[in-house]
Amino acid sequence: MTEPTPIDPTPINAVTTPAGFRAGGIACGIKASGQPDLALLISDRPAAAAAVFTRSQSKAEPLLVDQGQMRDPHIQTVIVNSGNANCATGEQGLADARTMLGLAAARADCDINLAFVSSTGIIGHFLPMDRIVAGARDVETSDDGGSSFARAIMTTDGFMKEAVTTFQAGGVTCTLGGCAKGAGMIHPNMGGPSNHATMLAYLTTDADIEPALLQDRLQYAVDRSFNMISVDGDTSTSDTVLVLANGAAGGALVTADDPAGIAALDAALLDVCIHLAKAIARGGEGATKLLEITVQHAIDRNAAVAVARTVSSSVLLKAALSKGDPNWGRVVMAAGNAGVPFARGDLRVWLGDRLLYEAGSTTGIPAATAADAVAEDLVRIRIDLGQGDAEATAWGCDLTEEYVRFNADYVT
Repeated sequence: MTEPTPIDPTPINAVTTPAGFRAGGIACGIKASGQPDLALLISDRPAAAAAVFTRSQSKAEPLLVDQGQMRDPHIQTVIVNSGNANCATGEQGLADARTMLGLAAARADCDINLAFVSSTGIIGHFLPMDRIVAGARDVETSDDGGSSFARAIMTTDGFMKEAVTTFQAGGVTCTLGGCAKGAGMIHPNMGGPSNHATMLAYLTTDADIEPALLQDRLQYAVDRSFNMISVDGDTSTSDTVLVLANGAAGGALVTADDPAGIAALDAALLDVCIHLAKAIARGGEGATKLLEITVQHAIDRNAAVAVARTVSSSVLLKAALSKGDPNWGRVVMAAGNAGVPFARGDLRVWLGDRLLYEAGSTTGIPAATAADAVAEDLVRIRIDLGQGDAEATAWGCDLTEEYVRFNADYVT
């Protein structure tokens, strides 16, 4: 597998950097490779929680269980296994997910209603519960175990994905950390709790945040980060983002009546979520390039999102870019298929800083001259619709022969 250049491969224990969290990971034998495959995260106290899940109608069994857990939006412990998605496993899968909740609650010494479970990996296989039971008993957690947690949730990832930032809220300095995994089956479409490879992300903060507000601001951040990436156009059955806010920093509760606190929280969530989302796109299976598609002057944000997402998902464009072909025609093609009306004469397309299409035709820049715009491992595409003031950015990756080989050989 061709590994892309990591954004930041250094272990930073992101989810345990905020006060009051400990975590760890262990190899319990789910993966034949012997790599870490069971992760545990514990807050020292019940934390306000918010989550978004895939909108797929084929939700994995752990998500069905977690939607019930989130009726009271407080969570104290999270258990995650990798190597097996526990998806399409029916009543047995539901029972196994609930058993995992109990294992996590026992380790955190909390009520089972405060536990959360995720699984990622191959679809349609039952979990080896004897190994998970033993692993949950043996995994060690600590306040410097965040990177062990991040490592154990990985499946086909080429590197760990972690990020940390600080912000001012409730009169104190708070920390927000996060980790994510995902390299294939990546085209997230996630909404709130009522709504194989997989995208998973876990965020922790020591700020004290009202749960309904936390849910609202998480959705805002996810819509501008994870919901704007695409590796292969396939939405997973298990996509999940969870954020826990345990208040251990000691500040006042951040509520809807605190605009300054909300603004600071938004900035922190966007910082961490966009960093992790870009890392997932950059680390796509077989990827060699990160694509950044910005759509400007759309009539509204929905239009900008639709065009950016359609272009980032274009198989033809992604294949061309993998070979360094500055094929602006495929950008024009994809933009026109987004279901967004625009005047063809108003459309303009840049690759890097080179304007290659405007007024309905080529600008005449030769392909050999434009090739430098797509030669590096970051390819920026800008599209101007000439309609309004709305803007959106999506991220993706190129499509290589290695992606096809990898997924053709993926064990089922």
